[in-house]
Amino acid sequence: MKLATIQNQTRDGQLVVVNRALTHAIAVPHIAPTMQAAIDNWATTAGLLAAVYQDLNKGALADAFDFTTAAVMAPIPRAYHWADGSAYVTHVELVRKARNAELPESFWTDPLMYMGASDAFIGAHDDIQIADEAWGIDFESEVAVITDDVPAGVTAEEALSHIKLITIINDVSLRNLIPNELSKQFGFYQSKPWTSFAPVVVTPDELDGLWLAGKLHLPLHSTLNDQLIGSPNAGVDMTFNFGQLIAHAAKTRSLMAGTVIGSGTVANQGSVDGSSCLAEVRCLEIIKDGKPSTPFMSFGDKIEIEMKDPSGVSIFGKISQVVTKYER
Repeated sequence: MKLATIQNQTRDGQLVVVNRALTHAIAVPHIAPTMQAAIDNWATTAGLLAAVYQDLNKGALADAFDFTTAAVMAPIPRAYHWADGSAYVTHVELVRKARNAELPESFWTDPLMYMGASDAFIGAHDDIQIADEAWGIDFESEVAVITDDVPAGVTAEEALSHIKLITIINDVSLRNLIPNELSKQFGFYQSKPWTSFAPVVVTPDELDGLWLAGKLHLPLHSTLNDQLIGSPNAGVDMTFNFGQLIAHAAKTRSLMAGTVIGSGTVANQGSVDGSSCLAEVRCLEIIKDGKPSTPFMSFGDKIEIEMKDPSGVSIFGKISQVVTKYER
């Protein structure tokens, strides 16, 4: 099934069930008022929501409304926990190669992960508001999952059963702020502003034959100002699947329902199908020409991120955002 959150004058919005074609939706306050409420009680709500989804796809619900014009928020506008991995080690290897740094062997066996800000995720059509272009504005196209309660010490195989919802995200980075932050050896903070989400999340069964062993086997398309930057396949060259990422996050503590886990920038070895961020494009230019020629994003730039099924139908809806100057 497919779920979304639309504006209703509250911070957490209104949970809605969306049909497969992403054309109609219906509110379900009698089942769960918000996405967090649904995931908190997933054992009860999942079946009830699935029944509504079936009726919605049949056109049997008179209260359904036009989803294409709805004011869409992030599916889970605020989460208790957001951790982003770097599952595509080939991407990390390329970035380090561009600055003549060796990749530690442990990176192939022990996932990189950081905890991000989850207090304010933004919607697929919200502006990317940044105060200064000089900060190096970049998009990062990723796959993400939302879990139910995950016990500490879960195995990678067990963790797969805790994945309840799947989507795609734009994990914006401010590249020129990153070096100074990392030099402090205390992780990202200022360099990671608002993360934006596709309009809908879907359950794993909706991806029959495409969601395999904790990986989503489809190209992820990133288009900047109507120019395709890349369409790497998210199921290829993913060193750590989502089960492994969740197990890594839950090694020493439980994860609460509604935890969001990101894949990191989707990348294929050799970037044969293009890139999912401008940093990678620039690294390829440095390796080839000795210097980057592609600029980071500017005010007015438009980034679109989308994943389609084999028949060309959008699965999660499109992320379509414009970079604007943040005014206090």
